Amino acid sequence: MLATTLLQRPTISVSEFRCGAGPDDKPFVERHSRHSVSYVRKGTFGCQSRGRRFELVAGSVLVGHPGDEYICSHDHICGDECLSFFPAPELVEAIGGRAEVWQIGAAPPLAELMVLGELAQAAADGRSDVGLAEVAQLFASRFVDLVSGRPRQPVKTTARDRRRAVEAALWIDAHSHRAIDLDHAAAQTGLSPFHFLRLFSIVLGVTPHQYLVRARLRHAARLLAEDDMAITDIAYDVGFGDLSNFVRTFHRAAGLSPRRFRQASRGLAQDFPRTQDFPRTFGRERMG
Repeated sequence: MLATTLLQRPTISVSEFRCGAGPDDKPFVERHSRHSVSYVRKGTFGCQSRGRRFELVAGSVLVGHPGDEYICSHDHICGDECLSFFPAPELVEAIGGRAEVWQIGAAPPLAELMVLGELAQAAADGRSDVGLAEVAQLFASRFVDLVSGRPRQPVKTTARDRRRAVEAALWIDAHSHRAIDLDHAAAQTGLSPFHFLRLFSIVLGVTPHQYLVRARLRHAARLLAEDDMAITDIAYDVGFGDLSNFVRTFHRAAGLSPRRFRQASRGLAQDFPRTQDFPRTFGRERMG
């Protein structure tokens, strides 16, 4: 079993697991050390837990409860890949799921979770501007809602809520050149990361991480158009951790590379892409 930690935050962590076991490998007893929901991305495997047996395929979810024992087997094919989310006890409490929800052992492929699982993988791979911590919390929360059968009630916001969200956006924009994570931004509002994520997304229509990325892009576009700084320097100055990520993200947003954007802004290249040439999804994500 190859385990890779993709994210480690006080409220939630995310790991990738790649198992190469096959029919000839002897199963053994394991124990969950914490709450977890593991999205099966590839392969199949069997799981025994609390006297029940489950067959998991791509899209299924393995559910972990602290202290519960389980046995995994691979009777059909070799190997599987899982993206696992580990919410901290305070997040489990904030989500509000009963203990029985976390003791079901596994959940079948559910469309509502499959799309979030793939979004989480895209975030982990840098192919989405949704933050991995954000979609991880959303995955855990949606899992509890679905298994509990709870209807998703529209969240009403007060004037104070809206002010908090706007003030948080102003703070993120002013500090976008720094390393900011969900927990750090939430601390500015006095809310838990889970409740801050919901509030910010409802009021402003984008997640905090999406707003952070777009603030950086806005600052970068201004520098590209008005300044002669090297593109590498701009990438780091506005807060991107590496040049390749900046170029990829900017191109996805603008439809042009940073260099071509600079040339076009100064009349040195053909016109900007037409509206219909821009990525269809840009600016339309909603995380409620």
